[in-house]
Amino acid sequence: MDRKSFIILGVAIALLVALSPLVDHYFPPKLVPIAPTNQVSLATNAASSTNFTAAPSATPTERETPTSAPTGPETLLTYSNADTIFHFTSRGGGLKQIDLTQYRAVTRRSIEAKAPTRLASLNTGASLPIAAELAAGESGSDDFTLSRAGEVVRAERMLPDGIRLVKEFDFGSNYAFKAHDLGDETNRLFTLRVRYENTSGQPQMVPPRELVVGTAGPTGPLDDPTTYGTLWYNGIKSQNIKERWFANRTLIFFPGTPRTQYREGAGNVMWVAPHNQFFALAAIPSQPAPEVVIDKVPLPPPDTNGVDAKLSYLLTNGYRSALVYPSTNLAPGQSAQTVVTFYVGPKEYKTLGRLGQEMDNNLDLIMDFTGPSGFFSKGLLICMNALHATGLDYGLCIIAITLIIKGLFWPLTASAARSQKKLQALQPQLKAIAEKHKDDAVKKNEKTMEFMKQNKVNPMGSCLPTLLQLPVFIGFYYMLRNAIELRGVHFLWAYDLSQPDTVGYIAGFPINPLPLIMGATQFWQMHMTPPQPGMDPGQQKVMKFMPVMMMAFFYRMSAGLTVYWTVSNLLGILQMKVTRAAADGPKAAAPVAVAPVKKKK
Repeated sequence: MDRKSFIILGVAIALLVALSPLVDHYFPPKLVPIAPTNQVSLATNAASSTNFTAAPSATPTERETPTSAPTGPETLLTYSNADTIFHFTSRGGGLKQIDLTQYRAVTRRSIEAKAPTRLASLNTGASLPIAAELAAGESGSDDFTLSRAGEVVRAERMLPDGIRLVKEFDFGSNYAFKAHDLGDETNRLFTLRVRYENTSGQPQMVPPRELVVGTAGPTGPLDDPTTYGTLWYNGIKSQNIKERWFANRTLIFFPGTPRTQYREGAGNVMWVAPHNQFFALAAIPSQPAPEVVIDKVPLPPPDTNGVDAKLSYLLTNGYRSALVYPSTNLAPGQSAQTVVTFYVGPKEYKTLGRLGQEMDNNLDLIMDFTGPSGFFSKGLLICMNALHATGLDYGLCIIAITLIIKGLFWPLTASAARSQKKLQALQPQLKAIAEKHKDDAVKKNEKTMEFMKQNKVNPMGSCLPTLLQLPVFIGFYYMLRNAIELRGVHFLWAYDLSQPDTVGYIAGFPINPLPLIMGATQFWQMHMTPPQPGMDPGQQKVMKFMPVMMMAFFYRMSAGLTVYWTVSNLLGILQMKVTRAAADGPKAAAPVAVAPVKKKK
């Protein structure tokens, strides 16, 4: 296989990386109606290891019929620190919404109208608050009494049969882990203590229950709708449950039976993290929880306010997660308590890495840098932040990393170019061998390899660098896609390196200059590359349209990723010119002649 074939293969793999998001966008599954109610009935055996509940075995309407309703007016209470504002509600006795004061919901203004100035928030528009308790007879939105004492907010409610339910949200230093030397990161942490107290004179049973962690949804209308979902960690590996799992397609493209609920765990739920493209809400129980359950629930679409939004059906769905606990028997005067530490804030690798090391639970897996390319994603992110620490702008950091990558691969790509040139020179002899042994494929391959060995040509030499660079490219793609550091960062005319560089519209179609420049550099590079002798005409046509395909693929990608690919193209052109100039110097040695085939007498 020649070098161009491997380039096509590389591009195909790159397209495959983004295939699922593209399919989600252009071929959305049919929506399963989801009733906008609160109650979620529990399985009688809370320790069940059933992996999922598929629709329509139990319709959402049947599962979410409320058994009680709040009777009094809603009471709100607010607690804030330097980084977060926590909004409590008496309906469910939990956190209705968490605002992040250091971040805005929309990071750049629209071309058509000024972007909304509201803060980025978590659990926005969810029907249930964080820390809502779902159990038999409880709807998750029942009335609680709210109070505050210093850095502790308390929600309390009397249940039937003399059971008192108390929730304490502690924003002080009394965490479930040793939080030393964490600095401002403690502003994004709080500890939840959920306590059931038997105040009656009789033994009582607390039924199986779900402790709501929160609902994953978009922060704003510019969020990539294919990135949010719920991650959970079982002590060995993490799993990311997103729209792809709920859509349940066959072979990615073909519709399957949609799922509405995911249920998994065997006493090994170390943490659960509803997340979107840049922010996460992680719940870390002091003892591993028995199970995690994730429901697909309706969400109101985010306020666009004139912003060029990536609106799709996905923005009306959220993913509510909860920790599942079994029933508990309480003697008179006895209590049972569950302690959970929460992290709320950006998906910042450095912060999550420190917290994960402190708690010994790999919390940095929330970045979802897994698989073969995960190593490169981490390394590239660390490198980018290290360069930025020297005072370099993030846009220039991306260019610098591109230069470093090209420099590291320069010897390999230069060798590949020389090998390709040599193969082109040997094409007449290779054709002669193929013609002489056209009826004997084994003999033809044997003679071809022998001829290449005599002329010191490695047939894999021209394609190996392309294969070696693929994990780096994929790692760079995922890193730039989720790096909170690039959110809201300006570079050239781009308002936000994490978004497309839209500068205007023509008949409603966005004008993004960087992908157009990238396509032009790709055309230039293709024009400089001579056609492979003997290449199939169909393959030549595919190569001619490759820049157009790449431009279409990158048109709605982040400006940061397009900057990387454009600079990489320009460096490839430069290398091609340098290699060609060096090859045109001393004349190459004449190829070893092909020995004539002796005819049998």
